[in-house]
Amino acid sequence: MTELAAVELHVIDLPAEQGSHDQLPLVVIHGLLGSADNWRSHLKVWQQTRRVIAVDLRNHGRSPHVEGMSYKAMSQDVLAVLDKLSIERAHVLGHSMGGKVAITLARVAPERCASLVVADIAPVAYQHGHDDVFAALERVKTGKPTNRREADALLAEHVDSRPTRLFLATNLVRNDEGSMSVRVGLDEIQRGYEAIIGVPDGEGAFDGPTLVLRGADSHYVSDDMLPALREMLPKARVVTLKEAGHWLHADQPAAFQQAVEVFIAAQF
Repeated sequence: MTELAAVELHVIDLPAEQGSHDQLPLVVIHGLLGSADNWRSHLKVWQQTRRVIAVDLRNHGRSPHVEGMSYKAMSQDVLAVLDKLSIERAHVLGHSMGGKVAITLARVAPERCASLVVADIAPVAYQHGHDDVFAALERVKTGKPTNRREADALLAEHVDSRPTRLFLATNLVRNDEGSMSVRVGLDEIQRGYEAIIGVPDGEGAFDGPTLVLRGADSHYVSDDMLPALREMLPKARVVTLKEAGHWLHADQPAAFQQAVEVFIAAQF
């Protein structure tokens, strides 16, 4: 399979509540080592007003493991989901790595993107910053823990932060041998890491309505990155959520949900 061959992604597709079927759908794209499952509480809230689709990106969640983690490839996977579900236009939300996927989708297929919500990421290249996380997951792979407590102890050999370990543990499943295994395509992700920390793909700017949400306690969208952000997303409105870090949707769920819903509701 070549890098640009679309992968059939695992999808959570929730219909709109009764009386809300005239609204455009919202597509939600998780970040690195996340999954659609992490967003279920948010999906139920947004489902009250519109259809909501959340995807597992390639090498994540329940989606296939394949080579190639370029943003063009991942955005093509999401576009294939829209095609399969006969969705011509949608609001697109992406967090972290998923935000770069969303930006790429909006640049390569602007006619499919009614509006864009980017959560705590800028369209710039970042430095390496996940070596400890990858080492922790590799330790679980080799350690073959029999339960989550043992898995947490192995993760703790490389990651001190318990919230981070709890997030990583969402990628653990029990295998046929009875031990906890890592369900992400860790090898493929590590081989594609240079693309992941790079800039979104596509050409030109996305001139559609855009909301950028950033955490006040996060360094991922610093003020010095705003010129590059506005060059690629000229209509971006930047909103900072107080008492929130990089996982701002988990730190301030109600404020995050409301910000997204108010922004999308204002688009006609």
